[in-house]
Amino acid sequence: MSRRTFFSYHYLSDVWRAWNVRNSWVAKPDHIDVGFFDKSVFEASKRENDDTLKAFLRRGLENTSVTCVLTGAETWRRRWVRYEIARSIIKGNGLLTVYIHGVKDRSGYTSTKGYDPLAQMGVYRSGGSIYLAEWKGGKWVSYSDYRRAIPESDLWFAAPKTDGVVQISIHCMAYDYTQQRGHQNIGGWIETAAGLAGR
Repeated sequence: MSRRTFFSYHYLSDVWRAWNVRNSWVAKPDHIDVGFFDKSVFEASKRENDDTLKAFLRRGLENTSVTCVLTGAETWRRRWVRYEIARSIIKGNGLLTVYIHGVKDRSGYTSTKGYDPLAQMGVYRSGGSIYLAEWKGGKWVSYSDYRRAIPESDLWFAAPKTDGVVQISIHCMAYDYTQQRGHQNIGGWIETAAGLAGR
């Protein structure tokens, strides 16, 4: 089965690492290259306005079933990575974190391990509806780039029962690309994420 995967990552810091991971992915049979944007494409959309960039990212997620968050040192802080995660939740994509800090950049350097971006996003119940939250300024706050309720039936994981925030990472797997032989195993990791989401 062809698996359409969206790759989310911090463009400025990790594009070289992400490119190498992407190349190991598309080298395998039945893996279709969608949802991988280089920095120039991303920046061109960003120059317009926030709404244009959001529309661009939503289009990138179309026809994908899994979102793979390629995580370096600062990925967890990035606004647009959070938006891609939020839209993936709304869309029902399977989600996984793949740490890429151990992959060498174009100068041959590795980086430090950052926090899991999926642990910085969450869902909570309010007034009988489900909403997105983000970890910001040392506390959980309502997610600012999408404030509408999410139909509970659209979630592939169990919806929270209270107003306490449940981190998305609780429902997803995380892997280390270097230590866990990602060049051989990333296809299986992505299929696991798809299976968890029923995709």
